[in-house]
Amino acid sequence: MRRTAVLGSAGTLIAGTLITGAIAAPAANAESRTNGWSEARGVQVAAERAAKNGIDWADCPAGWGFAKPIQCGWVSVPLDYARPNGKQIKIAVDRIGNTGTKEERQGALVYNPGGPGGSGMRFPTRVTNKNPLWVNASKAYDFVGFDPRGVGHSAPISCVDPQEFVKAPKADPVPDSEADKRAQRKLAAEYADGCAERSGWMLPHMTTPNTARDLDVVRAALGEKKLNFLGVSYGTYIGAVYATLFPGHVRRMIVDSVVNPSREKIWYEANLDQDVAFQMRWNDWKAWVAKNDATFHIGDTPEKVEQQWLKLRATAKKSPLGGVVGPAELISFFQSAPYYDSSWVPVAQAFSKYVAGDTQALVDAAAPDLSDTKGNIASENGNAVYTAVECADAKWPTSWKKWDRDNTRLHKDYPFMTWANAWMNLPCATWSSKQQNPLYVRTGKGLPPVLIVQSTRDAATPFDGAVELHKRLKGSRLIIEKDAGSHGVTGLVNPCINGRVDAYLLSGKVDGSDVTCTPHATPKP
Repeated sequence: MRRTAVLGSAGTLIAGTLITGAIAAPAANAESRTNGWSEARGVQVAAERAAKNGIDWADCPAGWGFAKPIQCGWVSVPLDYARPNGKQIKIAVDRIGNTGTKEERQGALVYNPGGPGGSGMRFPTRVTNKNPLWVNASKAYDFVGFDPRGVGHSAPISCVDPQEFVKAPKADPVPDSEADKRAQRKLAAEYADGCAERSGWMLPHMTTPNTARDLDVVRAALGEKKLNFLGVSYGTYIGAVYATLFPGHVRRMIVDSVVNPSREKIWYEANLDQDVAFQMRWNDWKAWVAKNDATFHIGDTPEKVEQQWLKLRATAKKSPLGGVVGPAELISFFQSAPYYDSSWVPVAQAFSKYVAGDTQALVDAAAPDLSDTKGNIASENGNAVYTAVECADAKWPTSWKKWDRDNTRLHKDYPFMTWANAWMNLPCATWSSKQQNPLYVRTGKGLPPVLIVQSTRDAATPFDGAVELHKRLKGSRLIIEKDAGSHGVTGLVNPCINGRVDAYLLSGKVDGSDVTCTPHATPKP
């Protein structure tokens, strides 16, 4: 799940054999039991059409940033699967062919990095950049990325002018008074109204089940009988929903850093759970900084590091650093440390320079770049999709008293992200478009073993989510990275995990039981 954007002006919030070219008619039965016959029939119509049309692969448009041999194309899907012959939207896809022989090829491996709002279009660059973790898999698979509906080049949605969206400083997410809360509530409601005004035609259809249906149409357009899929973070929920709707269409599926698929958790409770997990991983980072005080000179105990953080926060609230970095911007920057181990060193370095008297390094790291119009458009779009999907997937509490009570209680013990997270999600309380009931994720007929990978101290997708999905998908296998917490485990060097991912993708092999791996290497300052 994504927690890297800002909310308008409201403050900070992230195995059978493949028969190449053969197309199976989508299994309407699974979907008709769960989400309505009309949508199931709509997927069948759209997939048959896509299979017939295929994808006209060509060099990617110059502005997309993907050079040869990566190719790009489009897949048309219905805006509303209940009306498959009605309005169509185009899903942007890209690919790079397998690097091995024709005999080694096992089809396409489709990727989603998370969000909601993340683009998977960079996935083929793992081949062009010669990422060592993916050399073996790339021999067997074409690497295929796509922009989900509403994202990037796929009928992108928007909720506010991108340049306004990134302007800083924003209000401190932690309220000092009831007046502060009223101001944040007003901003959240205005953001929801902006989404309706700018993208209202798309909002009712921005659901995870629709993205899963799009994925099945992409599968058909690729000429694949069954889907090979790698989903990370929110991509795991896309995978879980796909596995529920189209169990007989799955060939290989890896889900990494898992969103809890329980209907009771999607999405309000999941965000509250996230607040607790972020605090845990924030504490891990502070302990690491303290252990390396000889390098960073911030504090030699976690408590001293926390005091420096609170001092920095208070200073920036009183007078934003460089005129633009206040508490909201600081949280946006510092949250990357509990999110990803790869951020531990750069965040600590910027913090260390500030403590030593160099404010500019932190300003450069945390301030928005108004000249980066392309990046700001992408950032605003990502946040719009995040909001639209989570608001449309489930019914959210509309009582402010509930939001206030729950977040006030959590903030007492888990202050790092609680209020920032609340304001990011609050537009869902006044959302004008229809909100669905979450799909009941479960095993269906024909579903092969799904490989689940999860670290125990993940902040963005707490560990319980992987356990819950493992219970629901019969025959699945869980690989646990114990005492680690970086988000996105399959992208890290850990032979215990990397070898099993390769074995699964190349042969469908899973262990006879779940596996617990020791953590990957801790970052070195």
